[in-house]
Amino acid sequence: MTLFPRSLFGRNVLLIVVLVVVGQVASAVLVRQLIVKPRLAQLSVAVVRNVGAIRAGLAALPPAQREAFAARFNSRAMQGIADDEGGAHGQRPLLSRLERRFVNEASHGIALEGEGSEIIWRREAGGSLAVRLRLDGADYWVTLPGVLPAREFTGAWIAASLTSALLAFLGALLIHRYVNRPLRRVVASAHTLAGGASPQPLPEDGPTEIADLSRSFNQMVRSLAQADDERALMLAGVSHDLRTPLTKLRLGIEILRDKGDEELMARMTRGVEEMDAIIGQFLDFARSTESEALAPVSLDALAAEVAAASAGHGMPVELHAGNPLPVPLRPRAMRRVLTNLIENAWRHGLPPVAIATGAQGNSVWIEVIDHGAGIATAQAEALKQPFRRAEGTRSGPPGAGLGLAIVDRVVRMHGGTFELLPAASGGLRARISLPGA
Repeated sequence: MTLFPRSLFGRNVLLIVVLVVVGQVASAVLVRQLIVKPRLAQLSVAVVRNVGAIRAGLAALPPAQREAFAARFNSRAMQGIADDEGGAHGQRPLLSRLERRFVNEASHGIALEGEGSEIIWRREAGGSLAVRLRLDGADYWVTLPGVLPAREFTGAWIAASLTSALLAFLGALLIHRYVNRPLRRVVASAHTLAGGASPQPLPEDGPTEIADLSRSFNQMVRSLAQADDERALMLAGVSHDLRTPLTKLRLGIEILRDKGDEELMARMTRGVEEMDAIIGQFLDFARSTESEALAPVSLDALAAEVAAASAGHGMPVELHAGNPLPVPLRPRAMRRVLTNLIENAWRHGLPPVAIATGAQGNSVWIEVIDHGAGIATAQAEALKQPFRRAEGTRSGPPGAGLGLAIVDRVVRMHGGTFELLPAASGGLRARISLPGA
């Protein structure tokens, strides 16, 4: 666990607040070094001169008049100053750090001026300072009002620092609005593109860097869409062109069926059917399903329909309905997905083949199960790629390697996930999970 935030917003807030705090501390140090210390030195010099003058005046008076002179001087000095800092029970507050520094400098100056005894200061009413002058064995306290503030940094400095931190936080919010939000749009569009769908074009406004990023992303999306269209057009064209010679081959086989070897004719027929199935996969892979509208579909009804069609083609399928709620699907595309999975189970696995539905949390699922040898777990993701086939793990004739790629493409287009999992009783479990309605 680290205290350093991972999000860009958190890092912006931390950086701005740290810069503001560092700036405040640096300002305080500069004020202390360039303003407070020189002012303190000037005040101490002035106070030393004033105290020297007062001491000289006291020395010029007869001893009997000195006490009255000091009292009148202190009374005049304290006029208009409220006694608000006397402390509880008449106790005088201690000197602040700033006052102690001033006292040290002033005491040193007074001692140099000829005061040989110990210099003593105390806090008087209203925050004033008083110094003790000793003449002829008698002590006289002289008050020096308003010499300097009691604190070096007052509440105003704290309020200014808090205000600066608040402004820094507001600045981070503005950065979040003008920088993070466009980045979030880019991330959302990237997730949409990774899911197999085409994202909406990003607005190419805002700061120069964000505009360049959005423009580059839009260009990448257009290039990928163009490459996908060209690939689909090529596959569709090649597949369509191959259908004509296949039809001629099938017609020739039918003409020669009564004249040729029966076993040879059967092998040729199977070969033509396999090539026709591969061409059909090419067309399915090249065909776009985005043009088909979404409609609420019951997975149980769709599974029953596909199971009945498979049984009509000699591939019986067991049906285990879990009664999940209807979900928005592209019916033809999802029907083609289930047909591919059932054909794949019969071609590479072993019967019985089953199709099951159910719900889990906020999602629904449908899966096709066979009882063959299964596949290695490490190959599960690789088999979803176009033209990839398992080697040595599943029996049966090889295909074009597009069946599972078509399934994964259509499922991702619906916002779902496609997994190849080991079945509990052996074999393969091809599971499709879709978001609920």
